[in-house]
Amino acid sequence: MYSDRIKSLPPYPFAAIDRAKIAAQKRGVDVINLGVGDPDLPTPQIIIDSLCRAAADPRNHQYPSYEGKIEFRTAVAEWYKETFKVDLDPESEVLALIGSKEGIAHAPLAFLNPGNLALVPDPAYPVYKTAVEFAGGVPVILPLKRENGFLPDLDSIPSDVARKARLIFLNYPNNPTGACADLKFFKRLVDFAADNNLIVLHDNPYSEVYFGDERPPSILEVEGAREVAVEFHSLSKTCNMTGWRVGFVVGDREIVAGIGNVKSNIDSGNFGAVQDAGIVALKNAQKIAADMRKTYQERVELLYAGLKKIGLEVEKPEATFYLWAWTGGRSKDYTRKLIDQLGIVATPGVGFGDYGEGYVRFSVTQPTDRIAEAVERMERMVAEEKSL
Repeated sequence: MYSDRIKSLPPYPFAAIDRAKIAAQKRGVDVINLGVGDPDLPTPQIIIDSLCRAAADPRNHQYPSYEGKIEFRTAVAEWYKETFKVDLDPESEVLALIGSKEGIAHAPLAFLNPGNLALVPDPAYPVYKTAVEFAGGVPVILPLKRENGFLPDLDSIPSDVARKARLIFLNYPNNPTGACADLKFFKRLVDFAADNNLIVLHDNPYSEVYFGDERPPSILEVEGAREVAVEFHSLSKTCNMTGWRVGFVVGDREIVAGIGNVKSNIDSGNFGAVQDAGIVALKNAQKIAADMRKTYQERVELLYAGLKKIGLEVEKPEATFYLWAWTGGRSKDYTRKLIDQLGIVATPGVGFGDYGEGYVRFSVTQPTDRIAEAVERMERMVAEEKSL
């Protein structure tokens, strides 16, 4: 019944987490979900109100433009200028997306022929590898190891592989590890891409969820990046709008146009009212994100202390709302133990790739008191095990 393409797909790991959560709830378990990174903080009221007004506008009741309203794309360009000091042409270097996941999944269709190589990090958001395989491409795995700060070792890529590859996916601040890349690394990446005629697809949805004094950079801040790279972004994490499905891709105009060509044959663009609300979100994003970071930092500190206390190897993330903890065993066994014994949902590292084995990703997208409860449950479990 199903195509070979579908049959070859592995189960989406986050779907399995949802099933485990639902099964535990049916057993009457009080489940604390530290699994999928879906912000619990509400979308700010100013954005909700703007959507309500825009939904009543008859101009938003017809088909939207494929590339997105020029007003929305201009707001994106203005936000990039304010945030990263990057100048973008909203006409040719900005494309609206139905959430960044949609654009990431469609991008390889524009640039890969069957059998073409694509460089894909591991551990990583599963959609990068799946998107390459959907397009008929062949993923070449780039290990992200703790000893390298969870950055890929570009020098270890064989020269013939680099020359044959058509594109590279990367994501910093990084999901699932919480690691960041600096401008020095991005410059090396841009030069590597230029030398090997590679397209860089950089996923940057966590740029505003950081805990130091300086915001993690955009790859587009690097000289030459706009000739080889595009960057995906979303309002999901920046403004707590995961369910709204509004994102964008910016950068090299030919790459942007290629993704746009795919989209125009597949979807009809974002609902105009959501784009109008997105404009309001972008104009208020600095304040929204600053308030959000205070909440996440408190939660990260709380969960970090708890995970250290029970003996897991974990470092405080530089950014994102994830803690990437080394358990020393099979990650699925550890997460199954958490859900079965404690009613705590976490994500097994192997769900992000083979190099994630042994790790577990914990998300702090739950109210602070629920995270405190999760810490208490884990501490009790460890204490009981030691007393046996």
